[in-house]
Amino acid sequence: MGWQALSRSAIGTRHQSHHLPCQDAGGYRTIGNLLIGAIADGAGSAPHSALGATLAVESTLNYLDSLEQWLQPGQPQWPTLERAPSLQQAQRLFQRTAHHVRAALQQTAEQNGYGLEELACTLLAVVATPHWLAAMQIGDGFIVTSTAQETYQLLFQPAKGEFANQTTFITSPTAFEDLEVITIDSPPQFICAATDAFERLALHLPQWKPHAPFFNPLTEYLAETLDPETDDEYIVNFLSSDYLNKQTDDDKTLLLCRYVS
Repeated sequence: MGWQALSRSAIGTRHQSHHLPCQDAGGYRTIGNLLIGAIADGAGSAPHSALGATLAVESTLNYLDSLEQWLQPGQPQWPTLERAPSLQQAQRLFQRTAHHVRAALQQTAEQNGYGLEELACTLLAVVATPHWLAAMQIGDGFIVTSTAQETYQLLFQPAKGEFANQTTFITSPTAFEDLEVITIDSPPQFICAATDAFERLALHLPQWKPHAPFFNPLTEYLAETLDPETDDEYIVNFLSSDYLNKQTDDDKTLLLCRYVS
């Protein structure tokens, strides 16, 4: 059948009370057996971070969708490869992606008379096939996956600064140095990318271990839903539920993916 996926965001109660927009963004694309996904969380202190997050996701998906920009000369198309690219290949891919996104944000800032930091946002992205997965992260939020061989696995520990609510953004001076990349040479059965609003619900702190009771219902939802993109009531209701809003007043974004052979 191919990939089942959806990405949804919900505004947090704090932003609702201050009449602010949702500053999260998320999205995905499927190209045959290739899945590309990205999420971004706009900095609360940046006045145009909602625009920055949306642009970061769109720029990431557009860049990775243009396969000829990141395939190596003479290399078979990556979606047909049965083994993951090397870590060095993935690092080159995501470094180029991050530079492309940063350039798009800089151009938009200049066109609108903004400072680049006014578009500050985190950026998480994943490229997956039925055989392997590669991912990147700048800032907080998380990506959790599971394979046939392993239970839920956190790919990167969310980047936290010295003070509360401090992290790295794609607009930060250290963004490229702080970019984290991983490849997993096993078929991904489940992928969840989420913004930091879910960290205390989904991860055991301070060990940063995935909390299975959070992810099990999401896995079951994908397994029981033929077309998550249209049958999204469960996720939409969850994101706006009183239960979740009592746990966090922040904006919330989930990207959920599952490959069905």
